[in-house]
Amino acid sequence: MQLEDEIKQAKFKTPFHKAALNISFTANWLAGTLLPVFKKYGISAEQFNVLRILKGQHPNPSPLQLITERMLNRMSNATRLVEKLRIHGYVTREICPENRRRVNILITEEGLALLDKISPEVEEAMNSQNCLTEQEVNTLNSLLDKLRS
Repeated sequence: MQLEDEIKQAKFKTPFHKAALNISFTANWLAGTLLPVFKKYGISAEQFNVLRILKGQHPNPSPLQLITERMLNRMSNATRLVEKLRIHGYVTREICPENRRRVNILITEEGLALLDKISPEVEEAMNSQNCLTEQEVNTLNSLLDKLRS
């Protein structure tokens, strides 16, 4: 469906304005397709992102700063997200022995098991929305990378 129909707006100030709105609208639409999967497991998209970052570092600990730098949404409060994951038993927090001001985060076996369960469902939800060819996806990725550079 065209953006104009989705948001009931016929005109845009500039083509760039339309593109910016389209990117924002589409990002929210994609996030909405994943929301039921995350809700089923009682976590948020941001918490899922933190768990994937930690799994990528596993078995090494990750300082909070590394998590923040790698998050998709850098405006998220990583400290709060990690604490919620800790309460559920998906991560542990340890004071760094070399630098007591630094806190290291480790994913637990429960966190790894959750990712093993949820990841295929996330992949399936993402693939169900794919109506683009591989070439179109590559072009889209190149354009988005160019926009951010």
